[in-house]
Amino acid sequence: MNTVNAPILWKENAAKAIFSITPFSLLDYPHKSACILWFTGCNMRCLYCYNPEIVLGKGKISFDEALTFLATRKKLLDAVVLSGGECTMHKNLIRFAREIKAMGFDVKIDTNGSNPSVLEELIVNNLVDYVALDFKATEMKFREVTQANLFLAFETSLHLLLQNKIHFEVRTTFHSDLIDELELHAMVCYLENKKYSGNYYVQHFVNNVETIGDLPRSSREIENGFFSTEMIKVNFRG
Repeated sequence: MNTVNAPILWKENAAKAIFSITPFSLLDYPHKSACILWFTGCNMRCLYCYNPEIVLGKGKISFDEALTFLATRKKLLDAVVLSGGECTMHKNLIRFAREIKAMGFDVKIDTNGSNPSVLEELIVNNLVDYVALDFKATEMKFREVTQANLFLAFETSLHLLLQNKIHFEVRTTFHSDLIDELELHAMVCYLENKKYSGNYYVQHFVNNVETIGDLPRSSREIENGFFSTEMIKVNFRG
């Protein structure tokens, strides 16, 4: 289907699911040039979240408008990153991803893992090529960090990714008031017990920005510790 000459005109366009578009990035999809579509809304309220305008705000760009933009980026970009907010919350995401794949782009999903059924449908239908899964905290601290009871959903999503041959990474946002050294060690042990291996990215909270929670400055002293194991390499970034 030619999405430029024949717009889809989905009913959801009235809601406009996408908050904004970053037209070019070399950092958000490993070894590929990409754009980022920032989906509005989220089913978590992570205290360190620095996108409150996306999580709490309203969308500005419809699926059709996004597809029109992507049509101008054919052969200029390798991939499209669906981020947010939480993109898997949105109705018609599967259909949207199918349209993006039909244009020839690879698709990356940034997700908190709270909608494993959507993730499974994307995987089964070969509509996603790479997944970045946010590991917020262990089960004991998950609600404190996210203000949501969705750890079991996250765990189901992790199992799905481990069971399927799809490239993915696990990442954690670190704030020293929410995750201490013992918690981070526990998170690494949890991943090892689940047979995850490879890179585990710990990205530092960005100080001096507006966040959902009223948090003090975060320390980076945790980088002085040693968290990598034979199976997992912990990489601090940001």
